[in-house]
Amino acid sequence: MSLETELKNRSESKCELCSATDDLNVYPIPPEVEANIDNSVLLCQNCIEQIENPEKVDVNHWRCLNDSMWSQIPAAQVMAWRMLTRLKTEGWPQDLLEMLYLDDETLSWAQASDEGEASEDEVKHLDSNGAVLEAGDTVTLTKDLNVKGANFTAKRGTSVRGISLVADNAEHIEGKINGQRIVILTKFVKKSN
Repeated sequence: MSLETELKNRSESKCELCSATDDLNVYPIPPEVEANIDNSVLLCQNCIEQIENPEKVDVNHWRCLNDSMWSQIPAAQVMAWRMLTRLKTEGWPQDLLEMLYLDDETLSWAQASDEGEASEDEVKHLDSNGAVLEAGDTVTLTKDLNVKGANFTAKRGTSVRGISLVADNAEHIEGKINGQRIVILTKFVKKSN
């Protein structure tokens, strides 16, 4: 039996990520060289094109991962993890990633792609929704914060304009509230548009 036939039987002739039924192809998961039933998935051409060309990604197409991430097939779990990791700055994929459980072996396989890994010297500051923060952004507090040493409470909903990033700590940003420059934990802010 050919690999494509085996994959069609396993997936009921549907894309293993988005469930499309047209234009299906065998996709060996990188870094694998030789495709087999365990290291390949059956994907539609739309999914393959977006996986291989990150600039062509349609974020809303990948909402299908909400269902396919629960697949019992390790190869499908790996592809779901990689795409959610690639898209996690959109917010909702980060929520799905936090729910997704992969056993140690499958997680190691998923991480073998370097997907979502920042370079060693790059620290990413993410707000409470997983949006990337940059110096100069405006953020809103999502919780009342007691400011130590300044004897006031920064109220939930307070806007902090022109933040600066703490270079060596992804969980800290700095900003001015009531004329006082303070350090704020990124988990207590959300980026303002």
